[in-house]
Amino acid sequence: MNNSVGNTARLLGAGLRALLVLTVICGILYPLAVTGVAQTLFHDKANGSEIKADGKVVGSELIGQRYDLPLKKGQDTPEPDLRWFQPRPANGLGENSVNTRYKLLLSGATNLSGDNKDLIKQVKAAKAAVIRDNSTAAHKVKPSEVPTDSVTSSASGLDPHISPAYADLQVHRVAEKNHVSAARVQNLVDENTEQRTLGFLGEPRVNVLRLNIALRELTTRGGDGS
Repeated sequence: MNNSVGNTARLLGAGLRALLVLTVICGILYPLAVTGVAQTLFHDKANGSEIKADGKVVGSELIGQRYDLPLKKGQDTPEPDLRWFQPRPANGLGENSVNTRYKLLLSGATNLSGDNKDLIKQVKAAKAAVIRDNSTAAHKVKPSEVPTDSVTSSASGLDPHISPAYADLQVHRVAEKNHVSAARVQNLVDENTEQRTLGFLGEPRVNVLRLNIALRELTTRGGDGS
């Protein structure tokens, strides 16, 4: 009887010591080591790839966001603020889902097939809006100029990038709304166009937030006067 109690006590003691040692190693030392390495070698990525403007965090280079006018009375969805470059649509899990327009409650695609009537209607409406919003008195957008990413959402619904073609399409409208030359705005697009990773991975892309920060800096300086 005494041997049985003693053996049980020893086993419990060994188990508790093992628990304590593993807790310290796996629950304290290992996380601290991983965090230290991440903060030292990959500081920006470890902290969410934050983008700062005027010393303040304004977003992440990995997550898209909207540029809208204040919501008016009776509106369910705000109108886009056409002074700024606009991102691609963010339909997420559906037009009426909680993920609508880059809200970070859920992430996902619509999962609608190419011949789905709702998707076709959605794309046609988006294309008409792109043509209408980006046509100016001096520059009319042709239907053939509308790129795919301007009328469809990404798989996550949170894509922070647009194609150079979609950015180029918005140049004349942004220039007109901000009273600067189209050439200067086009330069901003060119300067903020990221090439393929390692020269062959992915496609050229433009981070909309970084582009709009550059646009804000330009307009704050009063434009180029040309």
